[in-house]
Amino acid sequence: MPLVDKMDSPLPDSIAKPVGDGPALAKREYLPSSFPRKFFILAMLLLDASLLRAFTAGDAAPVSSKPLPPKHLEWSFEGRPGSYDRAALKRGFKVYQEACSSCHALSHVFFRDLGGGPGFSPAEISAIAAGYKVPAQGAQKDGGAQPMRTATPADSFPPPILNGQAMAMNGRLPPDLSLIANARAGGSDYIYSLITGFGRMPPASERIAPGMHYNPYFPGHQIAMPPPLTDNGITYTDGTKPTVDQQARDVVTFLAWAADPKMENRQTSAFSVILYLILFIGLLYLTFRHIWRPWH
Repeated sequence: MPLVDKMDSPLPDSIAKPVGDGPALAKREYLPSSFPRKFFILAMLLLDASLLRAFTAGDAAPVSSKPLPPKHLEWSFEGRPGSYDRAALKRGFKVYQEACSSCHALSHVFFRDLGGGPGFSPAEISAIAAGYKVPAQGAQKDGGAQPMRTATPADSFPPPILNGQAMAMNGRLPPDLSLIANARAGGSDYIYSLITGFGRMPPASERIAPGMHYNPYFPGHQIAMPPPLTDNGITYTDGTKPTVDQQARDVVTFLAWAADPKMENRQTSAFSVILYLILFIGLLYLTFRHIWRPWH
């Protein structure tokens, strides 16, 4: 059977060899044997990569840069024991009222709380609360506005936008500042660095989007919030010079208190407990020595 005989014949050793008895095809050399092929290929790959970056640099958004580490300041409320500066708390509340409250809420703080930390009197607290409007109890009429009433010391600070409306800056809602000192890595140092980090020129390699502001302490180096503080932008009643640095220190102190208003009481209680334990352990030791002395 001719077909079976052809299938039983052995296959050639290599595909480079012809299937017959003719001579093997000669290999063509397009480049001299001494040509550095590997280096040539590597150079071409690097050239392609550089050209690709050059063509796409104008259209692609800049890569988000890591924020600078926050400046470290010495705060009176940090460490053991810590305490809040009462004058700084009052000044910080004024900074919040005049520079921050139009955009940022403070919804976890009640007006009556201002008597504990900042030390406002009941009359001052009532006057502060009377400057705010809060939703009144009762059903809202169809299509109508939410009924409002004057706030009392028992109310919390109302958000700047009520009735489910959204106030956004470039599509980003300003965060609530009640717990911001504990909610951000770096805490007080980060907040201080952020609000004092405006006014610098961005490097040439970074493009700032329209409506954004350059701040090297914010992730990506651009933030929708404009610079909130200016020199002499606030008048302090105690005669303190209202520089940007002073205003930042004061409002950071106030926000640290808002995030942890019981810090001083907690530390005082902890000190009392430790003192009690020391005295109790000493009493146990003396009792042990008194009872077991006859057997030693």
